[in-house]
Amino acid sequence: MGKLKASVHNLGCKVNAYESEAVMQLLEEAGYEIVPFSEPADVIVINTCTVTAVADKKTRQMLHRARHKNPDAVIAAMGCYVEIHADDMERNEDADIIIGNNRKGELVSLLDGYFKEGKRSVFLSEDRSLKEYEQLSVSGTMAHTRAFMKVQDGCNRFCTYCIIPYARGRIRSRKPEDVREETVRLAGSGIREIVLTGIHLSSYGREKDAGFSLADLVETVAEVPGISRIRLGSLEPGIIDEEFVKRISALPQVCPHFHLSLQSGCDKTLKNMNRAYTAAEYLEKCDMLRTYFDRPALTTDVIAGFPQETEEDFEESYAFVKKAGFFETHIFPYSKREGTLAAKMPGQCTEKVKKERVKRLLALDELQSQAFLTQSLGKPAEVLVEECLEKDGKTVCTGHTTRYENVVFTGSAEMKNTLVTVEPFRADVRTLFA
Repeated sequence: MGKLKASVHNLGCKVNAYESEAVMQLLEEAGYEIVPFSEPADVIVINTCTVTAVADKKTRQMLHRARHKNPDAVIAAMGCYVEIHADDMERNEDADIIIGNNRKGELVSLLDGYFKEGKRSVFLSEDRSLKEYEQLSVSGTMAHTRAFMKVQDGCNRFCTYCIIPYARGRIRSRKPEDVREETVRLAGSGIREIVLTGIHLSSYGREKDAGFSLADLVETVAEVPGISRIRLGSLEPGIIDEEFVKRISALPQVCPHFHLSLQSGCDKTLKNMNRAYTAAEYLEKCDMLRTYFDRPALTTDVIAGFPQETEEDFEESYAFVKKAGFFETHIFPYSKREGTLAAKMPGQCTEKVKKERVKRLLALDELQSQAFLTQSLGKPAEVLVEECLEKDGKTVCTGHTTRYENVVFTGSAEMKNTLVTVEPFRADVRTLFA
């Protein structure tokens, strides 16, 4: 019969992307041939997302599309949407195997069972207080230059707008020795940059009696030969203190690029969101990073149109974003999630209001991004080259600086996956030309 063909399609965050890659490698090791999602396959795996209503819709559409294009395939749905919408999934005829979070590593054995018995299976993570970290790992990556590495799962914060703690359960951290082993494998495969990520990365090592911290982990990864850069995924302001910043700033591999989640610059809205800081406290964290790092690129998330956000509240938030001087701001209209406290709050904003506020923030973001990039003009910058493409008789190279500035320059094909020093001469809204 030959090898069975399998495709894996990822929806959602970088943690999902990591898990999808790990599952792909498990399938390969079990003898499956991995094919693109666009091609016919015997097994189709959809790693689902439920962070917003739009994500829910995309998940349902992708499952239906997979069934429509491959009516005889075994379709496995796994992840966050599955956990939150368990009842709907049990009635959904598009999925043959339903796998919750923390059980994704069981996919191959579940497929074996399905092929033997032909019986639909539902495997959810019944215990949301799980304390064990699921051991998924990757030995290489399709990216070849930069690898995302999941080191943490779960969240204990329960922000009033967020469904993810209900989908992912309580915080769980990967052991530092396991992270080091994977880092060694990735460095051996040619990876130059590691991005540490998690559902709530700032909670790494925060379990009772864990005995290690995120700063410890960064120092462990920095010890691995061949890793030139370490980048941190999304952080909460609470982790930024003198000890943490002093320790990581002493490591030359740590990139001066920090995604510090804000959500709102208005104290009233932050309180309604159950965020554990004020705007002034957040700004102190930004100042601390700027003290220890040379012109760090600070990026953030902002929600527009949160319940009870008045026009005055929005103006306060807008003014704060402007004052903070972010390199990039990821802006989202508030998405109502059933099962969260915010969904029940009075004073829900209209879609029109949310759209107008998003538009204003997007315009500000473009100005701030351009201003940040302009500061890099004429200054030598080290770029990790990710692509080299032939165009009009020239080799156009693209990559990112340590601050995650996108850079385009003329080079040679041999530069791919190497560190090259360039001098930017022009800044576009999102790109440096060097």
